[in-house]
Amino acid sequence: MSKELVPFWEKSYQEYDTIAFSNEPNVTITEFEHLINDRSKILEAGCGEGQNAIYLAKQGHHVDAFDLSEHGIAKLKHRCELADTQVNAFVADLTAYQFKQHYDMVICFGTLHFVEKDEWRRFIINAKEYTNIGGIHIIQIFTDTVPASEDIAPFAIGLAKDEELKELYTDWEILQFKSYVFEDEHPNVPKHLHASNKIVARRIR
Repeated sequence: MSKELVPFWEKSYQEYDTIAFSNEPNVTITEFEHLINDRSKILEAGCGEGQNAIYLAKQGHHVDAFDLSEHGIAKLKHRCELADTQVNAFVADLTAYQFKQHYDMVICFGTLHFVEKDEWRRFIINAKEYTNIGGIHIIQIFTDTVPASEDIAPFAIGLAKDEELKELYTDWEILQFKSYVFEDEHPNVPKHLHASNKIVARRIR
């Protein structure tokens, strides 16, 4: 019987003295957070251990955050206790997620490429519909410009084509779009490359 593949971050999520990705929010959040009002409603899809959600909650926003990983959500809640802040964190599958309210900001980093392309495209279309006029999306996805690194290759089933993400936002105001390759490393994972697209877009109607 073959051993079930488990992504490296699942182990890190279970180790509360280890950070799988970062203690700090993604720099694009801090660059563009001035565009939303105080106490905005924010959704993070694929929140992992919660550095972005916790940061935004500490700024006074109402943050809903979900992830497929039970260990990730448990660690996020533990980190919320340490930070004395509140995030509505819950386990959910992005491919089955149903929007129940509108948001002022939707963020998603390093997650969409782990589901089939049709699924992440459907999620973005739904997220756009459930974003208030003037609301912001910050979305990042890995592309196939370079091959998926060994640590994620078995799971990266939905790599985007370069600029495919941008094509989904032609009806919004695109505030920033970046296509880039970067070097990355994680606990017990050697340095490697990822190709990525990141977009910041605002709903204008």
